[in-house]
Amino acid sequence: TTFAVNHLAPFLLTHRLLGRLKDSSPSRIVNVASRAHVRARLDFDDLHNRRLYRSMDVYSQSKLANILFTRELARRLEGTGVTANCLHPGVVRSDFGASGDMGGFFRLGWLLVQPFFLSPEKGARTSIYLAQSPDVADVSGEYFDNCRPSKSSSRSRNLGDAERLWTVSAELCGIA
Repeated sequence: TTFAVNHLAPFLLTHRLLGRLKDSSPSRIVNVASRAHVRARLDFDDLHNRRLYRSMDVYSQSKLANILFTRELARRLEGTGVTANCLHPGVVRSDFGASGDMGGFFRLGWLLVQPFFLSPEKGARTSIYLAQSPDVADVSGEYFDNCRPSKSSSRSRNLGDAERLWTVSAELCGIA
């Protein structure tokens, strides 16, 4: 479910909107990733994590997928007037983990530190910046943190994995 909600759903929605986005160019696509991606590794033989499920590992993998998707999307959109970027919003006070996916001490720790996290409004700053700032009107395929370009993990810059993930995602979503 995490992979489907965090990666496949934005992949499919973006695919369905591409014609309109190109016709409306200049336009921008902004994907929310996470710094949690740095700990991730994609297992293309088990993208749904059926063999082993650990909530934070699966979350991290889905965020790595967001960055790889953004990079491949930007490459495919070159010259169309549509840009695609992604970002780390910061650690935002939200209902993350409220479904009981996190257990034991981790859940307790999460609840205790939440008051120190960013408000949803502050967490949205980089998303809004990427959606509207003239400073990034021609920037595409980048990862941002705190309204600035940031270096993402080496795995997130693997263009072969980005292309492979695109192909697998298209197959899973029934896109020719």
